[in-house]
Amino acid sequence: MAAIKKRNMNAAVEGAEVDRTDRAILRLLQRDASLSNVALAAKVHLSPPACLRRVERLKRLGFIDGVVARLNPQAVGAGMLVMIGVVLDRSTPESFSAFEKAAAKISGCMECHVVTGEFDYFMLIRTRDSESFNRLHAEQLLYLPGVRQVRSFMVLRNVLSTTELPLAI
Repeated sequence: MAAIKKRNMNAAVEGAEVDRTDRAILRLLQRDASLSNVALAAKVHLSPPACLRRVERLKRLGFIDGVVARLNPQAVGAGMLVMIGVVLDRSTPESFSAFEKAAAKISGCMECHVVTGEFDYFMLIRTRDSESFNRLHAEQLLYLPGVRQVRSFMVLRNVLSTTELPLAI
């Protein structure tokens, strides 16, 4: 049976086509990137060399952005997650640029996003505990350029956290 191919409009390379086997590879690697090529090949019913070629192609096309180990935040002293809402005092390209450069240097900042609504940015920061967050707040967050307001939301319990993306390709 011929594999059904679906054109992906968001591919890094124009004209990239992803078939059912490619999607299966992506799903499996999202769940466990430590799978050996031999194990991955067996799961998608390919020979190891054919599977490796597909994985390399998916990397080349930009579908696989990198392979990392997910560390246990508690084990590495970063068990507290804090969400930060930031409002800038001015909405100018210069203000946004200055803030973004400074935010990239904040200790434990895992993510920083421009958002719509009440805030200009949301940041996700990992720290050891409330005392270390209080220190980070006093020593770094209060000195971010162009900030009018910072609101912090300490996460009490993690309900869902995944790195698996929905595959709409």
